[in-house]
Amino acid sequence: MSKELFTATIESVGPLKMKCSSRNFSFHLDEPESLGGHDEAMTPVEALLSAFGACQSMVAKSFASAHKINLIDITVELEGELDLDGIKGKNKNAKIGFSKITSKFHIKADNTEQEIRDFVQFVESNCPVLDTIVNTPEIVTEVYPVR
Repeated sequence: MSKELFTATIESVGPLKMKCSSRNFSFHLDEPESLGGHDEAMTPVEALLSAFGACQSMVAKSFASAHKINLIDITVELEGELDLDGIKGKNKNAKIGFSKITSKFHIKADNTEQEIRDFVQFVESNCPVLDTIVNTPEIVTEVYPVR
């Protein structure tokens, strides 16, 4: 088994604004003003949807030719349903995370509709982000107080 460790570091740079860094790259996340942020960047849940859609698109582009899909263009739209009452503590029975995520694939290819549907099924079964969402990994939390 070949394992590789991926890392990210998140630093607070504002009331709710975070700088996310991995390797030599970084981006910011924030919350809208209605949730206490300054609306200067996408939210963590929007970033999750973006990572999911990007992963699906990358798998599609990486494996299209091997599956004899003449992929001309691909766009994936993601929608996630979130109950804000759960996040805000107004409803203790509400799910905190997404209750539903919908992927909408827009694929331009010189293939039949069935070939494209079969290929999308392959993409979904080979997307690491989707696998992580569906088959939750072991989560380990370590705390290092700074004084």
